[in-house]
Amino acid sequence: MKAPMTLDQRLPAISDLKARARARIPHFVWEYLDSATGTEATLHRNRRKLDEVLFNPSILHGEFAPDLTATLFGKTFPLPFGVAPVGMSGLVWPDAERLLARSVGEAGLPYALSTVASQTPEHVAPVLGEHGWFQMYPPRDPKIRADMLRRARDAGFSAIILTVDVPVASRRERQTRSGLTQPPKLTPRLFAQVAMRPAWAFGTLKTGMPRMRLMDGYADNTVSLSSTAHIGYLLRTSPDWDYLKALRDAWDGPLIIKGVLNGDDAARLQDEGADAIWVSNHAGRQFDAAPATIEALPAVRAATTLPVIFDSGIEGGLDILRAIALGADFVMMGRAWHYALGALGESGPAHLIDILAKDMAANMGQIGAKRLADLPGCLRTA
Repeated sequence: MKAPMTLDQRLPAISDLKARARARIPHFVWEYLDSATGTEATLHRNRRKLDEVLFNPSILHGEFAPDLTATLFGKTFPLPFGVAPVGMSGLVWPDAERLLARSVGEAGLPYALSTVASQTPEHVAPVLGEHGWFQMYPPRDPKIRADMLRRARDAGFSAIILTVDVPVASRRERQTRSGLTQPPKLTPRLFAQVAMRPAWAFGTLKTGMPRMRLMDGYADNTVSLSSTAHIGYLLRTSPDWDYLKALRDAWDGPLIIKGVLNGDDAARLQDEGADAIWVSNHAGRQFDAAPATIEALPAVRAATTLPVIFDSGIEGGLDILRAIALGADFVMMGRAWHYALGALGESGPAHLIDILAKDMAANMGQIGAKRLADLPGCLRTA
């Protein structure tokens, strides 16, 4: 009798988690998670340009175990990656925010909670690890901004992420076609999809249909309930440099600016008091004529001495190495963690960490890189 296959044998790659997740969550939820905007050219450009970053295989280095540790904000992390903020994370998998915060917290990695998450900072706080970051879509009202910062601080979040690449709502046509609304409403069409995904359905029955609970708490009679925009867009604004200054003055911890693709912007952000620059094109979900983040990364790295964080398009440990080789200090991912939850539920994030760590180590062995700092010298330049 054959021994049962191990988890690593059944699901050894992010692509396996993705395929299994798609089979376990409703179609409209899948379209929310996996879609981009427009023709999804930016999403595909991210992948194509990452594949163009090559390393030189290297020989005769003997046996070694590569050092995968990374330093950020004066803290050492066992691995150079974490969880990027994802709006309505709990729609993808029930209780997603708490499951992710707990899992990566136990692994000593950072977890970023979105302003438009389906759970509040206070709800996540009991399971939040040492490295909680709070992502802010900037509220128009200064009183709301001040209260959000207070709540994030009181809940144990140590860094603030200001997202600057969402000045207006994107269209995300696949998501629109799916029938998803905000807040989600189970029409007969969507209910039929839910009925086909029992694990997701029973989990959601326990936790309740997800809502943007933090933003909902700030709604008042001035918000039009008939608006087609969700509550997050109704309460937030498109920030400018003055807004950045006000936020810097109000927050005494690390301030990360997310959504930067231009070196000149990175240099000015450093002058204005930012503590880290996050290179991102929102994984293709905002603007379909944006450059790939891996294309933009070298110019941003050259323009600032601040730590540089990277996201968009990461599909494995090799992609993490590519980003670090071109100047990133740290890499964050959104979709991959949710593929892991959709595929395996609570045990998914730990398996994803294992996949990424093993992939990084195997590829570093191929190119003779004993530390992450060795990666730039291993790039193939000709």
